[in-house]
Amino acid sequence: MLTRLKVSGFKNLVDVDVSFGPFTCVAGANGTGKSNLFDAIRFLSALADRPLIDAALSVRDEGGKTKNVRGLFHHVGENYADEMSFEAEMIVPFAGVDDLGQRAKATITFLKYSVTIAYEQANTEISLGDLKLKKEELVRIKLQEATRHLGFPHRPAWRKSAVRGRRASPFISTETQNFNNRIKLHQDGSRGRTLSRLSMNLPRTVLSVANAAESPTALLARREMQSWRLLQLEPSSLRKPDEFNAPQKLGADGSHLAATLYRLAKHHKNNIRTQQSRRLAEPVYGQVANRLAELIDDVYDVSVDRDEKRELLTLMVTDRDKTRHPAQALSDGTLRFLALSVLELDPESYGVVCLEEPENGIHPERIPAMLRLLQDITTDIEKEIGPGNPLRQVIVNTHSPAVVGQTPDDSLLVSELTEKVRDGHHFKTATFSFLPDTWRAKASESKHIVSKGKLLSYLNPIEDIDVRQRSRLRRPKWEKKRVVDRQDLQGLLPFPKA
Repeated sequence: MLTRLKVSGFKNLVDVDVSFGPFTCVAGANGTGKSNLFDAIRFLSALADRPLIDAALSVRDEGGKTKNVRGLFHHVGENYADEMSFEAEMIVPFAGVDDLGQRAKATITFLKYSVTIAYEQANTEISLGDLKLKKEELVRIKLQEATRHLGFPHRPAWRKSAVRGRRASPFISTETQNFNNRIKLHQDGSRGRTLSRLSMNLPRTVLSVANAAESPTALLARREMQSWRLLQLEPSSLRKPDEFNAPQKLGADGSHLAATLYRLAKHHKNNIRTQQSRRLAEPVYGQVANRLAELIDDVYDVSVDRDEKRELLTLMVTDRDKTRHPAQALSDGTLRFLALSVLELDPESYGVVCLEEPENGIHPERIPAMLRLLQDITTDIEKEIGPGNPLRQVIVNTHSPAVVGQTPDDSLLVSELTEKVRDGHHFKTATFSFLPDTWRAKASESKHIVSKGKLLSYLNPIEDIDVRQRSRLRRPKWEKKRVVDRQDLQGLLPFPKA
């Protein structure tokens, strides 16, 4: 779970400092930095898994695809920053496995990871240039400071189950010796000694090669960062049936939806057979159907058809007339909603889920249902972390007035461009502002409070479309004041409450 992110020198992100809760909605006009914030998260995730150059090439540039890694650095005209830096505070899983299947347990689960990357000019015209690791650190956040670092409201039981362990010394550190930086991996495993390497010679981060035997905590930080992903749910991928031997985890593009749902349903059925009381929650198919019924009224059942002859799994939706419709016949918005409904039920899915414009393909009257679903995907801060409550987080971005109005005001960030001056150069950089009287306003030292006029530019075109759905709210954490409910805005809206 990513709780705070600082970025500087990456695209149009300069001295950006953002705190996250379980659910965060980033609203803003095109070109203000919403997608760049997602790209920073993706880049950090890639750095935990790939060489530096491969990680950079996996992130899109201003043209939509990275061809020159230089384009990822902040620039004003042709003047480029020499380096970019990232600092991420996160809660990592307490246990996991490395690439060889060896189990690991974290010494402490609340960590801060920092990395600085510099650009090195290429010697030839055909080269993309090179990236050099300048600094890398992984340190603990003290347990007694956890409440301050976790600014969002939560139950102590949730925090105690998520933030565990003790450790005083760093896991990864950087030291300067004879004008050269050396990155050290301080092992907390069962054997071995501190490993020290010249940073300029490293093709990838030290974190990306952590293993269970020598550095279990660093490994689990790596696993957490690897789980940060951007969902780009493509209708063509969602519609495809799956072969029997297909992966049984939802892909970032929505692939393997049928196989994932089939795995969840089969696992639930096996659990029923092994439970003496047999008092379990309703079957998985029923839960997905009930959730889908919040989006479209004409839903009777959701299932996966198993074709033994062709060895294919096909997702099916049955309407109230008992007519079965395969995934190929469903609308784009329905398929995306189905994929997120399946993700909500998957206990094996954890980490950060980023989603751009969740309102795409959804009728405005059904946007509250989509926002409820996104909220329910996240970890429930009213309960302890466990198999039924994974450490999962959702960050979305939007420029939809309907989404902004229905978002809890504690969860809203507004992306804007603000002007700065550095070394005599004027430039615009992304700023992420929050509402007054919210947990960010109380916990942050930043003065980035979103203006009332900026909010009204979102809220004036809409009215409260959530009257009939509000009685169907399920979880206490959703029962928060929405942006459209704020008393200081009511007299300025075109549809004041009666």
